[in-house]
Amino acid sequence: MSLERVYEPIRKDMERVETGLRSIYKNAPPRLSGILEHSLGAGGKKVRPALVFLSGSFYRHNPDRLLSMALAVEVLHTATLVHDDAIDNSAVRRGRETINKAWGLDKAILIGDYLLAEAEELTMATENLPVIGLFAHTIKAIASAEICQSQDAFRPDLTREQYIERIAGKTASLLSLATESGARLSEAPLEAVRGLREYGYNLGIAFQIVDDVLDFIGVEEDIGKPVGSDLAEGTITLPSMLLMEHYPVDNPVRRLCENAGDRNDNIRQAIGMFRDSPFVDECYGVAMKYRDRSLHSLEVLPEGDLRTSLKELAAYVLSRKR
Repeated sequence: MSLERVYEPIRKDMERVETGLRSIYKNAPPRLSGILEHSLGAGGKKVRPALVFLSGSFYRHNPDRLLSMALAVEVLHTATLVHDDAIDNSAVRRGRETINKAWGLDKAILIGDYLLAEAEELTMATENLPVIGLFAHTIKAIASAEICQSQDAFRPDLTREQYIERIAGKTASLLSLATESGARLSEAPLEAVRGLREYGYNLGIAFQIVDDVLDFIGVEEDIGKPVGSDLAEGTITLPSMLLMEHYPVDNPVRRLCENAGDRNDNIRQAIGMFRDSPFVDECYGVAMKYRDRSLHSLEVLPEGDLRTSLKELAAYVLSRKR
């Protein structure tokens, strides 16, 4: 399953997104242009702007307002990545040096703030108060989830409910912002708005679970960062939770949390144990449940190419390698 096929009904819209992102860094003050290009021009799958257009094109809509929102969610997503890398002191993102590695921590924080302000201006251009309010609510959800993640670092007793709540804020909130805002910027009936919001939320949960699995079983060249990065930062995810549940004695994840033994050796052991276990399939099984919920939410929408693309995107999330 390729994203090119998924995006086919909105191909011209996605070309406008690329043009819009280029205009942001080309029209920025000269001293910022290069840094912004490094972040906004780094590639990526552009799932979030695609979701705005796919969700907003079922009913009558203003293409320019959808474009503003599509750019807003992508710029917001980029801002969160810049801030995440600064907080974690990460050196690599999407196979390239992070902003904090190349320009310094202070520049990374300020560029992240600049991108947030840019995303806010783009959202304001939609002239839709419910969408503007939804955008603000999403920033609060993301920030709250990041604070919880920091407080829960190296915490071996994290529950499944707390894990889902965290990834709902970090990832699902932004995907549901994309789908709900797209719907609200069109003449979608309330039932369709609700369905698309639920689709984005459940797709986001599935997306993040797969992302957490790839942190254990992925290839650095594919995922664009070192394998085991989350574990090294003490971020407890579903794979590490399953390892601790099934191997409660002498577990490398628990040793890592308790700062016992060699840190790097514990990470290598945890990765090896997970790769050789049935927990990979178990994690994908949980992700599939959320994927299925997202598909069920689409039943309220008209059949056609747009709905097919949303279904195929859900399939892609489960099959992706990066």
